[in-house]
Amino acid sequence: MPDFSPADFVQLAAHGIPAAEAERQLGQLRRGQRWTDLARPCTAGDGIRQLPEGRQTALQERFSAAAGTGRIIRFVPASGAATRMFQPLQTPSGDGHEPRRFLAELEHFPFAPALAAVLSRTGHDLETARRSDDLPTLLAALLDVHGLDYARLPKGLLAFHRDGTEVRTAFVEHLAEAAQLVGAGHSSRLHFTVSPEHLPLFESQLAEWRGKLERRYGTSFDVTFSVQPPATDTLALAADDHPLRDAAGRLQLRPGGHGALLANLSALDGELMLVRNIDNVVPDGRKAENLLYDRLLGGLLLELIDVRRELLEQLRRNPGDAAVRYRANAFLHEEMGAVLPVGGLAAEPLVDLLDRPLRVCGMVKNSGEPGGGPFWVRGSDGLLSRQIVEASQVDRSNPAQAAILAAATHFNPVDMACCLRDGNGRPYELERFVDHDTAIVTTKVQNGQPIRIFERPGLWNGAMAGWHTVFVELPASTFNPVKTVFDLLRPAHQP
Repeated sequence: MPDFSPADFVQLAAHGIPAAEAERQLGQLRRGQRWTDLARPCTAGDGIRQLPEGRQTALQERFSAAAGTGRIIRFVPASGAATRMFQPLQTPSGDGHEPRRFLAELEHFPFAPALAAVLSRTGHDLETARRSDDLPTLLAALLDVHGLDYARLPKGLLAFHRDGTEVRTAFVEHLAEAAQLVGAGHSSRLHFTVSPEHLPLFESQLAEWRGKLERRYGTSFDVTFSVQPPATDTLALAADDHPLRDAAGRLQLRPGGHGALLANLSALDGELMLVRNIDNVVPDGRKAENLLYDRLLGGLLLELIDVRRELLEQLRRNPGDAAVRYRANAFLHEEMGAVLPVGGLAAEPLVDLLDRPLRVCGMVKNSGEPGGGPFWVRGSDGLLSRQIVEASQVDRSNPAQAAILAAATHFNPVDMACCLRDGNGRPYELERFVDHDTAIVTTKVQNGQPIRIFERPGLWNGAMAGWHTVFVELPASTFNPVKTVFDLLRPAHQP
């Protein structure tokens, strides 16, 4: 029995998925997970650099010059649902600590005024409900569609901060931060990836806040949105080892995970991207350190870009110049962490290795937060490279690999500066630099049956595996994610 029928190919084509890509995904699903081979963690001085204070002024000046010409775009994946934020309230621990804390500290949550207004419309009073421990009424007003609808909204549209009477969502805080990042008198460029059903809500919130923020920060906003392309959806495998289908016999296609956003990144008309997750943003009074380190990451990226551009020009103009080849080999080894043969590379392979996307990634000392981390990874060619690796990519049943994973000193907060164009200003074909073997293949139960699902290589993991990567240590104070509703009570998110 063939895997695909003529009707399947019509369905795939309508989705934008080539037949060869469908066959490739099916092969990976049947083959199962391929584990990443960790060599050792990247640590300070061994794969992670620290920026001395003496360099900071020059890097900030370099960043400011680029921001003034509109070269910088903030890229924010913002389609994630907020559902998991409220799980501690919906499935509390046996001791009931979470509901008691929620009730006790309700007035400190930024959404408290809106919650009070919703309750008032339905004849309830917030303080009365709180004093009587009426958690069901409060949660219904907070989460249900007839209330604030927080269970269905994306995290970016939830109230994150309150200062007096002003309440800001995570989306609005990113607008404010981008404005302060580039400085008054310059355009603030941002791009958000969102779910199609939420796009009108983001556009409405932008319209509501644009004028007041532009006046406050002396900027003009250039904000664009995109949705995950259907062509990045992926197949699943049924228990009978054939493609998963619905009741009508059509292929069941699933979202491909955050690695699918590589297509959104590729489609942007931009050279330099600053990537940050939607929930890692703080109020204005606490933004100074984030602004400083984003400028430093961007400044270092710009410095590396300039050196690389000069080396490429010289190699192409004078391929026989031994001094140029020596500098290029030294740059690749010392700055990019490339493993090179004894005696270095000749001009042609040097050009090929130099001319690829480049990213500078902030790394925070490990404090138990979830997320991937920086490692030296051994590729299929046996060579080492610096990579961001998620725990799901590692065979933790292998004691040696599990020990290396556990020895990580830093983790990935998703705070990076990326260069998407070559020295001549042409956009890279980012798909060329994906390590497809890093796709995640896992088993889950659907309708009582095990199915095997496929996630594309993660955006900052395997999707960028072929990029040049530089890791820079950031202070822990720059990482303030909101994973549960109680994170909004942390000092970093309070006025």
